[in-house]
Amino acid sequence: MRGGRVAVVGGSIAGCAAALAAHRAGAGTVTVYERAAGRLADRGVGLAMHNDRYAELEARGFVGAAMPWLQLARRSWYVRDGSTPMGRRIGELPFPFRTYNWGPLWRELRAQVPDSVEFRPGSVIDRLEPAATGVELSTSDGGSDRFDLVVGADGYRSSVRAAVCPEVRPAYAGYLAWRGAFPVERLPDADRWPVEDCVFPVFPGGHAVIYRIPDGRGGHRVNWVLYAAPPAGHGLALDSPTSLPPGTATDALRAHALELADTRLPPYWGRLVRLTPPGDLLIQPIYDFTAPRYATDRLALVGDAATVARPHTGGSAVKALQDATALESALASATDRSDALAAYDAGRTEIGRGMVEVGRGLGLAMVRRTPDWSAMDQSGLEEWWQRADGTRGFGGRRLA
Repeated sequence: MRGGRVAVVGGSIAGCAAALAAHRAGAGTVTVYERAAGRLADRGVGLAMHNDRYAELEARGFVGAAMPWLQLARRSWYVRDGSTPMGRRIGELPFPFRTYNWGPLWRELRAQVPDSVEFRPGSVIDRLEPAATGVELSTSDGGSDRFDLVVGADGYRSSVRAAVCPEVRPAYAGYLAWRGAFPVERLPDADRWPVEDCVFPVFPGGHAVIYRIPDGRGGHRVNWVLYAAPPAGHGLALDSPTSLPPGTATDALRAHALELADTRLPPYWGRLVRLTPPGDLLIQPIYDFTAPRYATDRLALVGDAATVARPHTGGSAVKALQDATALESALASATDRSDALAAYDAGRTEIGRGMVEVGRGLGLAMVRRTPDWSAMDQSGLEEWWQRADGTRGFGGRRLA
């Protein structure tokens, strides 16, 4: 790619990483098209990164200690036990993960992208036409430009993926994730919950995941996700990927989350759902898919544009950064573009397929076919987890 023109479609975490990768690999110009006109840094969803995966990505220069983070050490599993506030703790498992806030993480990654990379916010790709001499990109405002390579980092509804693999159709998993976050100052009896604990309150047919994340200003936020099937008559059209941004959840969907919190979670953990204002609640129907190929001669996919694995894997953001790392290596080392993209495709397509399988297995074990949690103890939890994560893919695959 020495001197070539590269377009990156999508300017979120995957897009910034892809732009950085293309620049480091020697692209002559890099242009990033982002459909959102507002500040992506205002997003506040939490994510976690396994310590080992962090070390690999730090060594490659994609993440660093300056990005606000918190260190976790263990997962503590709880079941509801009468009116006991915290519930009954059935066991713990190691959890060597760093937690991040999406917005500050994006801001720090965006700051690494050199000024020579052009960002075009508010740009919606209207048409994409690959040809022997390049790829023509047209935007909805009538603009157009030609590039040697286009990288799709435009998420699960990727227009670039539609050009690479038009046959791919995301599959609905049968359940939702309700998400919320709020300042840690609202947390009652905070000393009951060690900062290094990621909490898993579990119940038949679902579970919650609760952990603290940095707020990007020196403080902390409480981040929670609640997984369960939607109520009857939920009114969502789920035949194609969708989501409900903060403040748009229907009364029925919010009421169902509150009912689960009040009746299925231990009181202390259930209360956290109620501490989240309705305007901060977002809903994510769970889908998964993976592209059968990550690249063609002039198009490449990274992040959710290539593969969406269920959040249970604990490795979605990691995989997006790993994709960018692998793309950089391929572009920098191959003798021509075709060989580079063939190498990238060969190295990442199987990884994406494996992550989807891990997510599906964990979804069955933790939502669709849950065990008898009330009968579980420490040894039973360890045995169950060995079966649930049979491929040992939790936290993401090792960077090759």
